[in-house]
Amino acid sequence: MLKNIQVGDTERPVPRWALRLAKALPLVVLPHCLWRLPFAFDFQMGTVDPNRPPFVWWATPYVFALSLITESLALLTLGLVSGWGEVFPRWVPFLRGRRVPPRGPLVATVLGGLVLFGLFGLQPLAWIGVFDEVGFSNGWWEALYRVCVGPAMLWGPITIVLGIAYYRRRTRTA
Repeated sequence: MLKNIQVGDTERPVPRWALRLAKALPLVVLPHCLWRLPFAFDFQMGTVDPNRPPFVWWATPYVFALSLITESLALLTLGLVSGWGEVFPRWVPFLRGRRVPPRGPLVATVLGGLVLFGLFGLQPLAWIGVFDEVGFSNGWWEALYRVCVGPAMLWGPITIVLGIAYYRRRTRTA
């Protein structure tokens, strides 16, 4: 079954898999955001780092802002499967109501997905010892870390796949 998005006089079907993937993405990065929050209060979650700098006052708002920005960026992928991702909103000067050119979101999602892959996708290489990784006081903390941070590795590839699907759907002739 496909969801139809009404834009102008034509309907463009959004594949069910793309809709589900876009809706699931904020939940995929949520464990990573939740893992990060205790650090805002100087709780180290079992990490052992002798070179750790002392706790500073701005760490709390920084960590919370980072988690909010992460979730907000993940929610933006919903625009790739929603009508509001195909037409500029009324509040955008000079562009309001015009169609979003498909190449713009494609370039943004591919470049963003590559950056995200560089940030999170190489994590398994650290797990097998190719890159240095922070130490943990015991295996339970390390396991919790990997369970929470591991799903974020999918963020980049999911973003790229959704961007390509958006472009193909928008440029295909009806």
